[in-house]
Amino acid sequence: MTHDLVAALGPLLTAEASAEAQAAGSEPADLEQAVWLRLLERLAAGGPPPDPHGWLRGAVRAEARRGRRTARRERPYGAEPADARPGPEQLALNAARYRALREAVRALPGRCPRLLEALLSPNDPTYREIAGELGISQGSLGPERSRCLGCLRRLLTPEVAAREARG
Repeated sequence: MTHDLVAALGPLLTAEASAEAQAAGSEPADLEQAVWLRLLERLAAGGPPPDPHGWLRGAVRAEARRGRRTARRERPYGAEPADARPGPEQLALNAARYRALREAVRALPGRCPRLLEALLSPNDPTYREIAGELGISQGSLGPERSRCLGCLRRLLTPEVAAREARG
């Protein structure tokens, strides 16, 4: 009996949901799914409705009203979510990016690994401190940094390009 009821009500439900969905601010398929769920609950509780077609029209309208009420009550966040801390997935992705950056820095030629490690240091040393540590003049740090960052950019370009979505 349930299969016959579903087959008989399917086209009517599709038509009714399509007619009511836009006014309810929802998708017709979502409305259909909600009504099918209500029908299954009805069948489990007390059997099929006496007038299935009338019940279906009423159920579609009731679900549409529920959707409109919900839409009126929902408000978008005005600012960031309450918990703005990064989740475990973001922490893992950040750690992987940081490891890839460190590996690329270690693969650079000459003084570049030591210079970029000093620039990436959490201690945030000044140019004077970095120059003293590396034994070079403070005035040559800027050009040296630019050259090293250019090498790093060329080294990371294939890895960055491989991560982009295509298609």
